[in-house]
Amino acid sequence: MNIILRSIVTFVLLSLALLSCTQKENSADLIISNATIWTGNEEQPYAEALAVKGDTLIAVGSNADIIKYQSSTTEHIDAQGQFITPGFIDTHVHFLYGGFALSSVQLRDAQSPEEFVRRIKEFAESQEPGTWILGGDWDHENWGGELPTKDWIDQYTPNHPVWVTRLDGHMALANSAALKIAGIDNSVKNVVGGTIVRDLKGNLTGIFKDNAMDLVLKKIPPPSPIQLSKALQAAMTYAASNGVTSVHHVDGDLSTFQTALKDKTMITRIYAMLPLNQWQLLDEKVNQEGQGNKWLKIGALKGFVDGSLGSHTAAFFSPYTDVPADSGFFITSQEQLYTWISQADKVGLQLAVHAIGDKAINTLLNIYEQVEKENGKRDRRFRVEHAQHISPADIPRFAQLNVIPSMQPYHAIDDGRWAERTIGPERIKTTYAFKSLFDAGAKVAFGSDWTVAPAVPLEGIYAAITRRTLDDKNPGGWVPDQKINIEEALKAYTINAAYASFDEKIKGSLEAGKLADFVIIDQDITKIAPEQIKNSKIKQTFVGGQSVYKKQ
Repeated sequence: MNIILRSIVTFVLLSLALLSCTQKENSADLIISNATIWTGNEEQPYAEALAVKGDTLIAVGSNADIIKYQSSTTEHIDAQGQFITPGFIDTHVHFLYGGFALSSVQLRDAQSPEEFVRRIKEFAESQEPGTWILGGDWDHENWGGELPTKDWIDQYTPNHPVWVTRLDGHMALANSAALKIAGIDNSVKNVVGGTIVRDLKGNLTGIFKDNAMDLVLKKIPPPSPIQLSKALQAAMTYAASNGVTSVHHVDGDLSTFQTALKDKTMITRIYAMLPLNQWQLLDEKVNQEGQGNKWLKIGALKGFVDGSLGSHTAAFFSPYTDVPADSGFFITSQEQLYTWISQADKVGLQLAVHAIGDKAINTLLNIYEQVEKENGKRDRRFRVEHAQHISPADIPRFAQLNVIPSMQPYHAIDDGRWAERTIGPERIKTTYAFKSLFDAGAKVAFGSDWTVAPAVPLEGIYAAITRRTLDDKNPGGWVPDQKINIEEALKAYTINAAYASFDEKIKGSLEAGKLADFVIIDQDITKIAPEQIKNSKIKQTFVGGQSVYKKQ
């Protein structure tokens, strides 16, 4: 039956239903019919219509199943064969920073030092003197790996302190104006768990890595509540336009979200984490206020073991292939990690800890295993954030320990351009090991790490199932043995992502009784060529049955 005929039949049936059912108690506020719905519910994988009452799904099934929920007040949308999925859940974002970055200098795709400098120069000219220039998300691999220095930009920014970060957030460039405000000169001492980059004469280049970044960060004026509110609204609008209905925010700010919740301006559901060293504060907050509601939830802590691959600060058992004297380092000591994790776990908080190198991941899994033995079994759902470069022996441990690998597939097609040069051909075999983890039974959850990568699930799905690097030099996929299929990728962005925040009973799949968070996409991404998925368009995003984005 073609789409036009199906639409006519549906209209007739709905009209007949109206004659006998104009104000039923179980009538829906919204019905969407004639869709191809991937539900994420294994007992009913596909459907063609759904009904919403309030913020909840009351039925998912065939067009005929849903007709009985129609009344004279029901809004009806004919999807005309378009594809519907549960709302995407991004399990790792820097949400407020992302909102700020949308209006800051854009350096991510700068392809040369000259372009890097030009963009900063032009942006500085548009800002009032004294304004800090932040964000940027530059990538020195775009021009061959040479790190930028303050000498590149000082002459163009004498009246603007500059602090622009690499896209991974693990190193940043400060200009001389920023160093002066921070009180930093060539005599500054090195920092444990960080690196201050100097030239051959011992002079500062302006690059600071990991813990050393705090020397400048602590001098940057905090944004005002109004600026934070604007950043949140910008971030939520951006998320909705990409089909993201829930995010796991890993940066610790709560007051801005609480204000938005009070003002009823939230259109994105947020699971907000506090820093690991603030476990006592979070424990107190949970005991006094509870874990929140379906819009804003707390209960998790974000910590760090190591840094990043691109900054050569991820911790490995063996040295970097391109820097044989370096194997990375721990940002937080093993002893401190164990103490904080054990204490936080004892009071029932969830742990989500960043670990990228194989040594960092192994150490974190060991700590998780030890803590579970000491504190007793329960449904704790430990998380490893990123879990990028795993030793083969540690892959089955994720499922064995019920540890969630919270991963960002876009990183694979980004880092895949140069990762082999950094860690060699053997270690890349279990780098971004999506398939190995799925096959081992782990509940892989996907996110973006926005702004490190774009918060665009369709691009993340494309990355996970094609592994075609951004430079297009791997048309068959970079480390193709680690490709997954479309169903696995969808699960990682929906039901598995909901599981990662203990929310699988209220969202992550489309079934009666769950929140009406869903996305309409212009084509069935389970049927088209994988290479075309990133070109699909989000047509409309619903959160709690309300349209929060519609493509014009």
